[in-house]
Amino acid sequence: MKAKLQRLGKAIMQPVAILPVAAILVGIANLLVKALGDGNIVSVFLSTAGTAVLGNLGILFAIGIAYGLSKDSNGAASLSALVGFLIVTTMLKPEGIEMFRGTAPVVEEGFGAIGNGNVFIGIIIGILAANAYNKFYQVKLPDALAFFSGRRLVPIITAGLSLIVTIVLYFLWPFIYKGLVIFGSSIAKLGAVGAGIYGFGNRLLIPTGLHHALNSVFWFDLIGINDIGNFWAGQAATFPGVTTGMYQAGFFPIMMFGLPGAALAMYKTADPDKKTVAKSLLISAAFASFFTGVTEPLEFSFMFLAPGLYLLHAVLTGISVFIAAAMKWIAGFSFSAGLVDYILSFAMPTANKPYMLLVQGVVFFIIYYFLFKFLIVKFNLMTPGRGDSMAMPTVSEADDNKATVKNDDAKKAEIIIEGLGGVENIKTFDYCSTRLRVEDLDPEKINEAKIKQAQVIGITRPGPTNIQIIIGTSVQFVFDAMQRIIG
Repeated sequence: MKAKLQRLGKAIMQPVAILPVAAILVGIANLLVKALGDGNIVSVFLSTAGTAVLGNLGILFAIGIAYGLSKDSNGAASLSALVGFLIVTTMLKPEGIEMFRGTAPVVEEGFGAIGNGNVFIGIIIGILAANAYNKFYQVKLPDALAFFSGRRLVPIITAGLSLIVTIVLYFLWPFIYKGLVIFGSSIAKLGAVGAGIYGFGNRLLIPTGLHHALNSVFWFDLIGINDIGNFWAGQAATFPGVTTGMYQAGFFPIMMFGLPGAALAMYKTADPDKKTVAKSLLISAAFASFFTGVTEPLEFSFMFLAPGLYLLHAVLTGISVFIAAAMKWIAGFSFSAGLVDYILSFAMPTANKPYMLLVQGVVFFIIYYFLFKFLIVKFNLMTPGRGDSMAMPTVSEADDNKATVKNDDAKKAEIIIEGLGGVENIKTFDYCSTRLRVEDLDPEKINEAKIKQAQVIGITRPGPTNIQIIIGTSVQFVFDAMQRIIG
């Protein structure tokens, strides 16, 4: 189950990676509106293009997840997902329900939330299409039907399964929608406190990948909150108790300042003979967090080594989100809470005193730095650069290998394959935004010391036959190099 959740998390990164494009387009459009006034053709052109992406997130999630979960990332899986998504949403949107019943559905049933932007249905259909592809893409039909064999069969199978999903959702969707509304409303009614609870849950669920489900309630238009969509559209929230941007703003002080403060604390407390390596790894991870909001390289560097610190990180995130929401210091993001989205936020009419998030960020930098430093030393926590249990080569090993593996993905791939026990010991392998995931290994053949020579950020062992190698945002290129070697 953990492996499946991890693969789903990786697949979800496909559509999520598109969101910065929409943010840049809408952000530039709003900058032009401020500079040139309403109605200029360039801002209208860019804004329309950006909202075209944000308004069709359900389709993007269905296609991206099917692509990411299919065995060979084939376009037939994505086409099947599109077919399934269109069937379900067309039949279950209010116009479709009205055709079946002869009367329009009542608002409380929630069918009005079904459309191209429904991420929940996009995720379901994406998973459905991927599984249909993986099971049927090599099926051979009798000669009379041979044209529909293999990959051509998958969209047909998916269409049939989508009809079943449609029937099931017709009866279940009102209850699902009501449950989500109750959950979202119970959090939203708590105002800033609810935002803080959400921020805590968001970070706490990162290791499981289930944070995406929680995000879909508050960030997207699943129950009507649609915090991201409303922010970039410049619209006020219509959900009771919600202020546009309140579920986003508090992440900026954490990702831009808090986590870099934690990185500095981990460097300061690293063993003397490992400081050089710790410095290079932590600086790159901190910069990714600050500039882009990609926090996995940094979070996974201590998540499993010092889980107590990660729990503290989740608590501090909740506090930050609470403070920003309570003070109504608002900024938003489409990808993550890094510098790029922060700058784009200034152009949005829904932003409010975003500069105060910088002040809050400085405070959290200090809090993270001193708390992490104190706890690491007090309890002798095994953070990067400390002890023998971390995935960290010694200075001499790093110096010997740095020149040969830096910016050489093929060399890194060779070293990793050798450290994993050779090609014959690798049954399946995949990657997400920062990690290489390898499964079905003989653990006796794994040589972690060898893997460390590839200058990786970290190594985790979620199971006896599974290993995760944290490489960073360049993981795709190492994965591609491994594919070329393994064939």
